[in-house]
Amino acid sequence: MNQVKQLSYDSIMADVLAEHNELIPVLNRFGICLGVGDLSLLELCEEHELNPDFILTVLNVYLDESFLPDTALNLFDTGLIADYFHRTVENYIEVLVPNIEKHLNAFIAMSGTESRELGMLRKLFMRFSERMTGYLQRMAADEDDDLPDDLLHDLKSILIKHLSREYNQNLAYATIFSVHSLEKDLAAHNRLRCRVLRPKLSELDHTGIRELHQSIHDDHPLPRNDVHSRSLTNRETEILRLIVQGHTNKEIAEELVISHNTVLTHRKNIIAKTGIKTVSGLTFYCIRNGLITL
Repeated sequence: MNQVKQLSYDSIMADVLAEHNELIPVLNRFGICLGVGDLSLLELCEEHELNPDFILTVLNVYLDESFLPDTALNLFDTGLIADYFHRTVENYIEVLVPNIEKHLNAFIAMSGTESRELGMLRKLFMRFSERMTGYLQRMAADEDDDLPDDLLHDLKSILIKHLSREYNQNLAYATIFSVHSLEKDLAAHNRLRCRVLRPKLSELDHTGIRELHQSIHDDHPLPRNDVHSRSLTNRETEILRLIVQGHTNKEIAEELVISHNTVLTHRKNIIAKTGIKTVSGLTFYCIRNGLITL
């Protein structure tokens, strides 16, 4: 593997992004969009009032698998790091995973048949999506738990090696490309956890970690017109937690010693109050509203 040239404060970001498109969504998480002109990394950070040391570290970890940011860790605080990881997971759930689903659904729909092969592909993706949801529930409780990427690898391998040739090749390629993009991002994300987040968290005691989680929650408030988290009853909140933990309606009924119809009624109320129907969306809602402990 060719050694990647590390970025510096003087790197012209238009040239960097032209060569490394995978950094575009990374910069988006900092609020930097396309249209960077001829600005250097330092000038771009000054324009957006961002910490250049942290952004330079993140970009170099993404580009260079061997990059170790040991000397840079003291230049930014833990809250800054945790906020970036929070925004990254939001981006996965709201943008990158749905992007794969969009391409995969188009590929299956244009194939004109729900074959055994296509059913297997759909199941693999759904398993991955469920594991991503489970990761959200554990992301701060278990710092040794990396984001799941093995199912993504399997999905891509099946498309490349084992797919029948009569299927739409262009849509298959689009699906592969979207999977590959997330796969690379996950690998870099896991390196950042190992080399940046964990060393900084190790500096904190229990009080510091609790204050950090509270600061993340405060920095990501609900929209001004969203008051649903206050209107959920205690029972609805209890059922919501069980839903995002993957329990079925029957299991919830048995766990809480209530009828199946009562569970269905509570689920309808939860959907009505939150405006969210999917498990992934409800998981994100719980995290943003502090209903699942980070």
